Amino acid sequence: MKAEGNVQSIRSELESIARWAGAKAFGVANLTALKKADPNLLARVGADFPRAAVMGLRLQKAALDGIRDRPTPLYFHHYRQLNYQLDTLALRIADHIQDEGFRALAVPASQVIGKEPMRGAVSHRAMGWAAGLGHRGRNNLLVHPEFGSRMRYVTVLTDAPLRADKPVRAGCGSCRACVAACPAKAIKMKTENFDLAACYAALTEFTKIPFIGQHVCGVCVKACAGRRRMISAE
Repeated sequence: MKAEGNVQSIRSELESIARWAGAKAFGVANLTALKKADPNLLARVGADFPRAAVMGLRLQKAALDGIRDRPTPLYFHHYRQLNYQLDTLALRIADHIQDEGFRALAVPASQVIGKEPMRGAVSHRAMGWAAGLGHRGRNNLLVHPEFGSRMRYVTVLTDAPLRADKPVRAGCGSCRACVAACPAKAIKMKTENFDLAACYAALTEFTKIPFIGQHVCGVCVKACAGRRRMISAE
């Protein structure tokens, strides 16, 4: 095992790589608490890891401007390109960690491996929350304090004992923007009442839009523009 000082220098190197690639958010999650709350947290990746490095890229405002009550082909293209960039970044981060003698696994930014409910290998929202990058909003997405939900995230799992960030206690406060905007009426006043079935049904309808063909929306993403500071939880 490498000396503590050397391990923490790795974290600085990882953040520099992420920032150079355009990441607006970088954090490290200690997965101990998450695994206690959800023993199956990492079941779909087939291995156990104590840490997760989480990175986020910002969606361009202009790509969201054309969205009204459904996604647009332009937004869908932008969404896919960000996922590609995130996957490329995650592979670079994982490779650097591996070069330092630790295990690392880059989890795809947007690979669907299960439906009803739709899910990926891990929840980037949960990982981002544990890494201190934001709070879970009414829209069931991670809400960054500056950029709101206008972000895409990716996770790299590792056994490198990187210094972990702390989750931030925050909430949406008096903001109701996503509640009014949601075309599926899936977003409720309480986060825990989010109607995932209604959201998925709307996403399925959106797959029929020409030149889209996948489960994307973007309406509540556009509505959640973020703030400069965290709002105290209600």
